[in-house]
Amino acid sequence: QLQLVESGGGLVQPGGSLRLSCAASGFSLYYYAIGWFRQAPGKEREGVSYISSSGDSTNYADSVKGRFTISRDNVKITVYLQMNSLKPEDTAVYYCAAKNYGYGLRRMYSMSPSTADYWGQGTQVTVSS
Repeated sequence: QLQLVESGGGLVQPGGSLRLSCAASGFSLYYYAIGWFRQAPGKEREGVSYISSSGDSTNYADSVKGRFTISRDNVKITVYLQMNSLKPEDTAVYYCAAKNYGYGLRRMYSMSPSTADYWGQGTQVTVSS
């Protein structure tokens, strides 16, 4: 079964840090761009950060710029989202998504909830004192 698996969520105090991980089961992420999305109760799913399959192109939502860092280990084929200076408004279920751009477009990362090829099950991040 082809799926993405997230880990690393939890409860953290405001100002704290968490690192989320996204790994694939049943296939390789090598040619896949990865996006992290989040969805808070009563809100639409929003894009947080993206990284190309090559790892040298990234993008961040304005709300997380300077606090979150996306990276990937193409040996372990794992993608990380380092989240620092967390705020209560960061509370949400975080999902990773993958989109296959193939060999020739390894610097592409654009995707939306409707265009991603695979999704993880989500991991809860709660920022509260």
